[in-house]
Amino acid sequence: MMLEVNGRNIETDVQGFLQHLEEWSEDFAKEQAERDGIQLFNDHWELIYYFREYYEENMTNPTMHTLIQDLGSKNKQFHNRKSYEKHIYSLFPRDPAHEICKLAGLPLPPPDT
Repeated sequence: MMLEVNGRNIETDVQGFLQHLEEWSEDFAKEQAERDGIQLFNDHWELIYYFREYYEENMTNPTMHTLIQDLGSKNKQFHNRKSYEKHIYSLFPRDPAHEICKLAGLPLPPPDT
């Protein structure tokens, strides 16, 4: 499939994941989010960039557990990791790891991440 971003055709798979990771851009994320019915705010971008940085360092996607451990303990507005997890699900209600990976231009995560 193709997703048009700023006049360029970006190749994705059927689910919207980039075929060529180096083609990622913020504009790609915005276009894909709009297609998926997600309005991106600062909290969304924090997660997208966390996933991208984690992938660059580890060459694998972070799991939800890793995400909650890393960011949940640093985020002062949430009293515990469970409340942070609920917040993530409020941002990405269907499947946070799946949606964040897609918007971050990363490979499809394995099941149950």
